[in-house]
Amino acid sequence: MSSKAPAKKREPLFHVVKREAMPTLNATLVRLGSIVAALIVCAIVTMALTGINPIKVYATMIDGAFGSLRRVWNLLQSLAMLLCVSLAVTPAFKMRFWNIGAEGQVLVGGLASAACMILMGNKVPNAVLIITMIIASIAAGAIWAVIPAVFKATLDTNETLFTLMMNYVGIQLVAYFARVWESPKGSGTIGVINAGTQAGWFPDVFGQKYFLNVVIVLALTIFMYVYLKYSKHGYEIAVVGESQNTARYIGINVKKVILRTMVLSGAVCGIAGLLLVSGTSHTITTETAGGRGFTAIMVSWLAKFNPIVMILTALLLSFLEAGAQQIATEFGLNKSFSDILTGIILFFIIGSEFFVNYQIKFNKANKEVK
Repeated sequence: MSSKAPAKKREPLFHVVKREAMPTLNATLVRLGSIVAALIVCAIVTMALTGINPIKVYATMIDGAFGSLRRVWNLLQSLAMLLCVSLAVTPAFKMRFWNIGAEGQVLVGGLASAACMILMGNKVPNAVLIITMIIASIAAGAIWAVIPAVFKATLDTNETLFTLMMNYVGIQLVAYFARVWESPKGSGTIGVINAGTQAGWFPDVFGQKYFLNVVIVLALTIFMYVYLKYSKHGYEIAVVGESQNTARYIGINVKKVILRTMVLSGAVCGIAGLLLVSGTSHTITTETAGGRGFTAIMVSWLAKFNPIVMILTALLLSFLEAGAQQIATEFGLNKSFSDILTGIILFFIIGSEFFVNYQIKFNKANKEVK
């Protein structure tokens, strides 16, 4: 009897392999190249959809972010707030605890600040009030973050869903107290708190409203960099993130690390809430966090959990937001168009990480495999 020859297979044209560590200079050039490519694509899209000179669009974006001293300070404020929330989620992400609840933790921290301003504003000295607000905001954010951490550490629940659902609870808490403390009555909003006395407001420094916010976040950035890179706790976070079994084998208490890290993450979110209420808007609404809890995830991942590099990634996103608002105003375009440009730029930047970490190898000849 004749037997059929085995089917022949051909190797694929190419395959993807993980790179060894790319030199820093080369990685930087790849990322810069991705930005240039993104700008070229954005220019083509702008011409195709609007007929507007893309050079004018880019000039308007730069003007929207840096066109005046006031715009620069607004950009720094946006950068500081986004960076603060990004710093908060970074220890948890480095530990591979997917804290998607920063939005709710910021809101609860801001709500604690607002409660202190409303209930104690004209009853205690301002210095005592601000200290109380700091303690209350940190405690509120930490408690909100440690609740899912306890369930994760003891019952191994899904922290992604748990922290995400906590966001909605936080939003509804703020909505409830907005009704309780509404001013004026019937408005459904709290309004500016202590507008007459400015009790609980961060003071202007050197004539700048946001100066203290920027300084505080800069100090937090330095602290977080040192904490993650040089402290024993930072080392334990890295080991738990790599492998919980390895961490247990070398004597690290994984449950303790999870709880401690989430307390820190929530506490920094609470500080962000404090800065948004006391140092920025002087009120609390369901929109106070402004989606920063989700944008911060992108900032942290793009920076590879490095707090110093996160300054640059947060600056990029803050610049794109400020520039998007300006081109929408200047050219009468709706925000959807500016979001298209932002999406294209982010797509290329995130996509560049593939080429930094992996390489495509083409097969010189298709070999037969039996």
